[in-house]
Amino acid sequence: MKRSIIYTLPLFVLAACSQSEKKETKENHTPAAPTYQLAAVEKGGISNTVQLPAQLAAFEEVSIFPKVNGYVKAVLVDVGSKVQPGQLLMTLEAPELVQAVVQAKERYAKSKSAFAIDKERYMRLQEAAQTPGAVSPLDLSTIHENMEADSAQSNAEKANWQMQEAMLGYLQVTAPFAGVIKERNVHPGALVSANTKDKAMLELKQTAHLRLEVDIPEKLTTRLKENDTVSFYVNALQGKKMTATIVRKAGNINAQYRNERIEADINNGDGLLAPGMYAEVLIYSKEGGQALRVPKTAVVTAGERKYVLTSKNNFITRVDVATGNESASSVEVFGALQPGDTVVVNANDQIPVGQVAAHG
Repeated sequence: MKRSIIYTLPLFVLAACSQSEKKETKENHTPAAPTYQLAAVEKGGISNTVQLPAQLAAFEEVSIFPKVNGYVKAVLVDVGSKVQPGQLLMTLEAPELVQAVVQAKERYAKSKSAFAIDKERYMRLQEAAQTPGAVSPLDLSTIHENMEADSAQSNAEKANWQMQEAMLGYLQVTAPFAGVIKERNVHPGALVSANTKDKAMLELKQTAHLRLEVDIPEKLTTRLKENDTVSFYVNALQGKKMTATIVRKAGNINAQYRNERIEADINNGDGLLAPGMYAEVLIYSKEGGQALRVPKTAVVTAGERKYVLTSKNNFITRVDVATGNESASSVEVFGALQPGDTVVVNANDQIPVGQVAAHG
């Protein structure tokens, strides 16, 4: 019996050691939780200056087409001519319009005379009708209706005459506003038609007053207001800094480019600038009052979605954000975040949500 105990005891010890080694080996192969560098969400926005492309445009511009068919009789301006409102630019000739005016005037005079005769007759019959039985009521009613018809005809002929005179006035082409002739495409003797719209006779642009047109990104639209001042440069005047005041905002975001058109007015009385010039606009973007800051690498962009990975109680969650101004290392964010929240610094879309996050 003692011999049996002596032989079985080593086997028990060996079995216990084997189980301990297996447990230790299993614990050594358990994967460690991933380690991520975390940063705190900071309060306060970022102010910076944004440089955007822009262009200068005439405050007013118009392509002048003929309103009636005719021949060019004289062109009184040329490319570069400065004109004033109402100034005669060119004259056309159309003999058929002159004849139409004469005929319309004659028809009006004839209808006016007929109306006057019927009116006089009606007045005389009314006087005679004061004597009982002198005038038939039917005759009085008939002459009254004739007088009313002649009156309507006379008014119609007068309107036609005035219309023909207005058409005749279209042979005198005048400037609608002050500006400079930028293009001339006709010469005396040319036949012009009111139905032709492919090439204008003259191009007139107002250059003493210009528009600075710039498209600003959607994230800046709420930070720029009317009467804000912007600075700009043009290639033609290298190194000269100029300023302009924002006077118009489109109030609409372009769905394709995600931007909004703004315009600033420029006084160009000295003629240094010209429509069509390319410009670089410097816009000072103030910090967002409710903005928070995180490292730029903490924001993940996936298509049109932007989010950060927050760590709370060592678990990772996604929080959608919108971004604002940027600096070299930080970016403004707007979303369901609070100052002091922690975010993964080097975030990417491969980090799974819910993953235990060890602090690095």
